[in-house]
Amino acid sequence: MKRLTELLESNRQWADKINKEDPLFFETLAQQQAPEYLWIGCSDSRVPANEIVDMLPGELFVHRNVSNLVIHTDMNCMSVIQYAVEVLKVKHIMVVGHYGCGGVKAAIETEPHGLIDNWLRHIRDVYKKHRELLSVWDHSHQQLDRLCELNVIEQASNVCETTIVQKAWTNEQELTVHGWIYGLNDGLVNDLEFNASSLDEVDEQYGLAIRKIEKLKELAQASDKDNQNARSLWNKLRALFN
Repeated sequence: MKRLTELLESNRQWADKINKEDPLFFETLAQQQAPEYLWIGCSDSRVPANEIVDMLPGELFVHRNVSNLVIHTDMNCMSVIQYAVEVLKVKHIMVVGHYGCGGVKAAIETEPHGLIDNWLRHIRDVYKKHRELLSVWDHSHQQLDRLCELNVIEQASNVCETTIVQKAWTNEQELTVHGWIYGLNDGLVNDLEFNASSLDEVDEQYGLAIRKIEKLKELAQASDKDNQNARSLWNKLRALFN
């Protein structure tokens, strides 16, 4: 029998460290959970939600799955959203993808990957929907970057289409849905500028986010092919809009 001794020891050291910094931390944490944020992210181990935004346990409610999908028949995801919105009363839901996502990459590959291909069909649908927009980029990392961004936008839109969020907005509950993407290579979050706070804003925010991707296409066509990383293109884009 093998025990995870190193992890258990690390846990003890971590708990000791927190107790020294704030002796009441765990006592307070155990009494209540009152986060203002729901993070819907990817299962990728390189994308740790709390660490990325420098938040402590209890400050961020988290749901993760392969490629940060929001599927209306996924009762796990729907239950998390329902609990976050109706019980915890979170004020923000962030759908957070990341560049270089293996699930997104697998979704557009031709070889089979087994059972997970059924899950990834939803990303394949995003690819087909935006095939023309993606056509300017070859099958390198630039096209994968754009598809990762488009997947976030589509999933953020899906959050807005849930009966849970729409009911909250109908009841005038304070709630905003955001689309973000994280860079593994620099640790920075990129706001994809989908930020909907009411049902009336969803189509507008979706259209704005897609137009930004379309503008990235124009910038890519006019720039050096070797200098099309996501950060540089988005910096150029924001310089145009600001």
